[in-house]
Amino acid sequence: MSRNNSLQEEQLTESGYYILLALLVPMHGYGISKYIEELTEKEVIIGPATLYTMLKKMQEQDYIELAGEEGRRKIYKLTDRGIKVITMEKERRYKMALHGVEAFSRLEK
Repeated sequence: MSRNNSLQEEQLTESGYYILLALLVPMHGYGISKYIEELTEKEVIIGPATLYTMLKKMQEQDYIELAGEEGRRKIYKLTDRGIKVITMEKERRYKMALHGVEAFSRLEK
């Protein structure tokens, strides 16, 4: 998509992208960071300060909301807006990856 559509797409940072992916299933902060480490085979590690800053911002942006608590742990879940944003971002990044594959295929010719 062109840069003109970036506001509609609400492009995410790498950390934001992985946090929303993790929250496709509601979970608490520690679970989010562990899931991201597992998913990326430890290529992406989000520390507690970054994670909780991002969670606060994502709540303010209405991407996520509190779903409840387990003891002291807050459980977060995606809002409808968050689901829309992560779906669009996944599709945008997938297209970008395909463009990269196509561009590199020119080297093989």
